[in-house]
Amino acid sequence: MYRLLFDLVLRRLDPETAHHLGMVVIRLAAVPPFFWVARALTRPDPRLRTEALGLVFDSPFGVAAGFDKNAVGALGLHALGFGHIEVGTVTAIPQEGNPRPRLFRLPADRALINRMGFNNEGAAVVAGRLARMRRRAHRPVLGANIGKSRIVDVADATADYVASTRLVAPVADYLVVNVSSPNTPGLRGLQAVETLRPLLTAVKDAAGATPLLVKIAPDLTDDEIDGIAALAVDTGLAGIVATNTTIARTGLTTDAACVEAMGAGGLSGAPLRQRSLDVLRRVRAAVPADFCVIAAGGVETARDIRERLAAGADLVQGYSAFIYRGPLWAREVNRGLVR
Repeated sequence: MYRLLFDLVLRRLDPETAHHLGMVVIRLAAVPPFFWVARALTRPDPRLRTEALGLVFDSPFGVAAGFDKNAVGALGLHALGFGHIEVGTVTAIPQEGNPRPRLFRLPADRALINRMGFNNEGAAVVAGRLARMRRRAHRPVLGANIGKSRIVDVADATADYVASTRLVAPVADYLVVNVSSPNTPGLRGLQAVETLRPLLTAVKDAAGATPLLVKIAPDLTDDEIDGIAALAVDTGLAGIVATNTTIARTGLTTDAACVEAMGAGGLSGAPLRQRSLDVLRRVRAAVPADFCVIAAGGVETARDIRERLAAGADLVQGYSAFIYRGPLWAREVNRGLVR
């Protein structure tokens, strides 16, 4: 039914407009009695319960950052069967992001290109929403992904991240430092170990007891991955999220001229599958067994999630495939994992 709706209606809409319409439905799923009906249909099997980061997850499969930027749909996504929701990316200073259009579908590749630019309502607003959700009896594990405010110079990035951390860390179950989005000028340069060390050290101090992770790009070299993994362990981080979107455009089925016309941005979805898996294996081999690794990028089916878990992921996140699979995606994945 959803695929028919996508082909006949949603595919004809601007992707960002379609996302906002979808979020209205997702938010309704959080409202009783819809919440209880949805949970009855989608609640993960108890055998999928997973422990990581000192937390208990209903399922190892959750929603990656970028889908619910402002923490408005997390309870609805929980109702649909996701084991955790990572909200954001959130910045200390509210910002509109890049000009539209900034989100593009590649249906032939089951992929997306985005250059959203961290559009969000700011850390203070999101922290307030997280605080209210934490008071709910039935809620998911809530992660928060933080990034650099666009108007802040890269030289002042550490103070900017710390400002977000002080607002969000007390009301999040875990925190992720995003230094790997390709859509904020200069951001990926923060992945250099000599720049990243003081940033992570300062954010960890500000985060207190909240588990802290760092999210890395799939476009790093093996030596860069090894360096960041060693740094994350050395600075006492709880884990790494592997990976963000890619700036590569290789191996796509979509016509090259169409892809070029879409312009700059991060590619996500199925084409990222193998590279993200390779990075996951590299990270897992470089860190201790009790160090949390969250896999993201190119996952769509239960088989994909099982593959990531077998490769050493503690948790797995998805986003792009929601656009093509629809609201019962988490239920399909969870049932497949049990089988």
